[in-house]
Amino acid sequence: MTAQKSRLEAGATRAARKLFTFNGGVHPEGHKDISNATPIRLMPLLPRYVVPLRQHIGTPARPLVQAGDTVLRGQMIGAPEGYVSTAIHAPTSGRVLAVAAHEVPHPSGLADLCVVIESDGLDQSIEFQPLDWQALDPSALRNRIRDLGLAGLGGAVFPSYIKLNPGATKNLDTLILNGAECEPWITCDDRLMRERAAEILQGVAVMRHMLGAREVLIGIEDNKPEAIAALRAAAASEVEVIAVPTLYPGGAGKQLAYTLTGKENPAGVRCTDVGVQVFNVGTAYALYRAVALGEPMLSRVVTVTGHVARPGNYEARLGTPLAELLQAAGGALPGATGHLVGGPMMGFDLEDDTAPLTKAVNCIIVKHPDFFPAKPTALPCIRCGACARACPATLQPFEMYWFSRAKDFGKAQSYDLFDCIECGCCSFVCPSQIPLVDFFRFAKSEIWERERHKNDADQARVRHEFKEFRLEREKKEKAEKLAAKVAENKARDAVTAAGVAETAADPEAERKKAILQAALDRAKKAKEGVTPQNTENLPPVVEKQIAEIEARRAQADTRPEHEEGK
Repeated sequence: MTAQKSRLEAGATRAARKLFTFNGGVHPEGHKDISNATPIRLMPLLPRYVVPLRQHIGTPARPLVQAGDTVLRGQMIGAPEGYVSTAIHAPTSGRVLAVAAHEVPHPSGLADLCVVIESDGLDQSIEFQPLDWQALDPSALRNRIRDLGLAGLGGAVFPSYIKLNPGATKNLDTLILNGAECEPWITCDDRLMRERAAEILQGVAVMRHMLGAREVLIGIEDNKPEAIAALRAAAASEVEVIAVPTLYPGGAGKQLAYTLTGKENPAGVRCTDVGVQVFNVGTAYALYRAVALGEPMLSRVVTVTGHVARPGNYEARLGTPLAELLQAAGGALPGATGHLVGGPMMGFDLEDDTAPLTKAVNCIIVKHPDFFPAKPTALPCIRCGACARACPATLQPFEMYWFSRAKDFGKAQSYDLFDCIECGCCSFVCPSQIPLVDFFRFAKSEIWERERHKNDADQARVRHEFKEFRLEREKKEKAEKLAAKVAENKARDAVTAAGVAETAADPEAERKKAILQAALDRAKKAKEGVTPQNTENLPPVVEKQIAEIEARRAQADTRPEHEEGK
């Protein structure tokens, strides 16, 4: 008890560190007490899971299974594809029914490629191998983490192995653990910190080892006193647990880093370049399970709240149909008007509750008109500047809105459109009820699509130009070879003609030729005058053979001159 008390006192002392205030921000109603009063509940094994292959930013995983295959819990069913990617694993054992498009929780409402697994009820797993993280080379450890499927659980779902690379410096000034959970209604991180603080801090130790961080700061909004107390009780002396003011979006990575350190992260610059890296507490817990247990990312804690019978937080396997989560919470009560994925500030409407749970889904809210009234008709912008004053990224949303609405995307970009974190503060304070963030998302998607088309066109142009270059090169090489052959033939003919001319002009050569011809004539005459010896008393057969030979010889000597070369 004494040691625990001393840690609490040390934590309280460290909490006096100077904090910085970022620009803007709002204070929406929290509604967190609806779901944070009960412990995390474990979802039972289900008969069917739908596992999307795109559960992270970047390139979706490449499917490794097909219909009819049998899989075990923890088996890799999707391999990382490209640098910004991570693996996907089977949430239970069973048979693959299909690898096909299925509804997923996404603002677009479009289907995506999923692996549908029918559970066999046995829940058999592969053999999980804990990692000796202190002995492993950091690069090898990052690759193992990539294969274990870790991605950020704070909303961005960026592959964790990339963020665990400190870069060229090899050491980091500050590692920040984000426990702010500033979005209204969401309490999954709050309950995780209360119940599993020791495991979270073991994950933090691995992060610190890989990043070489000089200090570790854990930022938690001061409306979560139980979580702050739990982490301070479990934290070692070198870890600071700091209560930060409750202000949305204080849990955004850049804003929390500025609050705790005063360091700003300019646009286009990695946070590690300014000596800071930020991870969500859920990611730290998943890293603990990956390293200490050798378990891939198979589940996450998700808040189910709003107009339901039993709101709370549930630990569910990835691929769990959201309808099953809603049913576990007692189902929607009468008067429900829809479902929201995520919080009311940054979330989106769920079109189909058969969509599965993914790494990016941290909350499902069943809406009711008392808390989510129908959106009023948007009025014209009055350029009051309220959105600019509330913007935590110090942007000018009203200017971005005008140009996004006019589809003048170049001008919208000139107002730093892509620095917008889509927190929704501007829409929250707009007196004209304009859905500003929707326009910004539209503009960004259009720019990305045009960039994609431009890149495709540039690649097609490069391929066409290379083909033209190759054909021209082959044509030139063929012409050069033909010219070289013609020149060679001409040179050979010239040499032959020169030799003939030289012979004809040389009297000595003519004299030698005449002497040779005379010698040949004498040899021929001498041959004709030779009389065969020992031809008396030959058998008739031999005489016949000699006669045939002589006849052939006479015939050969009488052949026309033009046939002698044949």
